[in-house]
Amino acid sequence: MNDVATGIQAQVEAVYRAESRRVLATLIRLLGDFDIAEEALHDAFIAAVEQWPGEGIPANPRAWLVSTGRFKAIDRIRRRAKWDVSLEDVAEQLDEATDPATLDDREGVEDDRLRLVFTCCHPALAPDAQVALTLREVCGLTTEEIARAYLATPATIAQRVVRAKNKIRDARIPYEVPGRTELPERLDSVLRVIYLVFNEGYLASSGETLTRHDLSGEAIRLGHLIVEMLPEAEAVGLLALMLLHESRRAARTAPNGDIVLLADQDRSLWNRAQIADGVKLVEGALAAGEIGLYTLQAAIAAIHALAPSAGATDWGRIVGFYDLMLQATPSPIVALNRAVAVAMRDGPAAGLALVDTLLAEGSLDDYHLAHSARADLCRRLGQSAEAAHSYKKALALTRQPSEQRFLRARLAELEK
Repeated sequence: MNDVATGIQAQVEAVYRAESRRVLATLIRLLGDFDIAEEALHDAFIAAVEQWPGEGIPANPRAWLVSTGRFKAIDRIRRRAKWDVSLEDVAEQLDEATDPATLDDREGVEDDRLRLVFTCCHPALAPDAQVALTLREVCGLTTEEIARAYLATPATIAQRVVRAKNKIRDARIPYEVPGRTELPERLDSVLRVIYLVFNEGYLASSGETLTRHDLSGEAIRLGHLIVEMLPEAEAVGLLALMLLHESRRAARTAPNGDIVLLADQDRSLWNRAQIADGVKLVEGALAAGEIGLYTLQAAIAAIHALAPSAGATDWGRIVGFYDLMLQATPSPIVALNRAVAVAMRDGPAAGLALVDTLLAEGSLDDYHLAHSARADLCRRLGQSAEAAHSYKKALALTRQPSEQRFLRARLAELEK
């Protein structure tokens, strides 16, 4: 392969990473079927690999891919129609349904991903199917990646995705953003799924890198679209939370990819524009009166973001926000986060007592961050044997390479 062809190949791969999920969303709208659209996406990129080295990359690669995928799908259906005459009608309908001029409608193409999110999060689908389908179709995660994130087998995730697609097809769930009267009741599931997508980008469940900016960036973009359509306090709170967390991304890992804890991060690397936007949003959400969990989490993130140093963090206010969260929705993970905040406010012994109580209840046995938190508190108290025991438990439970390196380094420090 010559240098020009190699360069074109690299550009095709870059276009795939940047545009494939948007192209798929538009093809689903145009073709009305997930599986046909996925085949069309695959065919379009094969055509790009074959044609772009000779013809050059088109001025608008996304529109070219959508148009090519659509025509490839119609041709594929017509070939199948030789054995199934009813498919010829389908091909004709697809051929007549779309004005080719609309394929370059950039605003419409952007909205397609939002339509796809609402379709994947339709209340007719089971919650676990909503998450799996959104991560697979909107974000492009493999079934293996989703399975690792949710401690399930790839076969289980694949079944959820297939069942969800069949349900959408059989129930004729519309590919659209619901009307304003339906939108509020549909919002909760959409926000939940967007936040799960963001979390996979903020702390990747697999792979060598701790973060996946493509996922966190996409979740933030979807968050912006939701707020523009429906500026409810919790939608605003979620967007604020994502921006405030994302503002620290550049400081969360060392050049070699190792984790850098919040207290040790170089705060000059934090994105001040995102912090300013996030703080403004969370102030507006808090002022709205009905304060939900995303807004409370965003308020905590804002306190961290505005503190000039780790030592200057107002842990008392953070504990107070966690108290409100526990009142609204009792959760062992929220209780664990509160325990860590109490340790920062009142000392490691106070936090350790709370963590031990939570672990004794059993619900956090398989949660590596609970054991990691306990290990850190024991370490700070000079209880080296207990700290090592908990670090080993955490290490056995995590599959993230950067987290594994961090835990091994902590263990090595204890053994010195």
